Amino acid sequence: MTVSAVSSTTSATATSSASALSAQTVDYQSFLKLLVAQMKNQDPTAPMESTDYVAQLATFSQVEQSIQMNNKLQSMLLGNTLTQASDLIGRHVETMDGKASGIVKQVEVYSDGTVLVLDNGTKVPMGASFTVREATAAAPDAPAGSDTDQSEA
Repeated sequence: MTVSAVSSTTSATATSSASALSAQTVDYQSFLKLLVAQMKNQDPTAPMESTDYVAQLATFSQVEQSIQMNNKLQSMLLGNTLTQASDLIGRHVETMDGKASGIVKQVEVYSDGTVLVLDNGTKVPMGASFTVREATAAAPDAPAGSDTDQSEA
């Protein structure tokens, strides 16, 4: 009879573990609660070694530090992208295929990337290949007296 009680407790612990993992927000307190539940519900005939608990705690600590480091790296990457993009405002950009060109008027940042919005309304992804030059500079292939506006539709 105690075997069924242990198995029902084990399934309850497994269910709470699964729900905690599905929430994707396991913090230090959740880990400690799980560790205490594991200690309370362990098999008394074959208890876990204290070194196993220390190893679990160390592993959790490493995972937590990795998550914090990834979050900080993402913040640094976003800051770097914003700095690069803001330097392009007021400059003339042209895609390498020549399909879009114009002066960058604004920068839009989305979760999946950064987009340059040109003066003619064209949007150019920041990851696309493009050339950048001063907005007042003449196009390299334009004759000396020609108009420098290259905003093609």
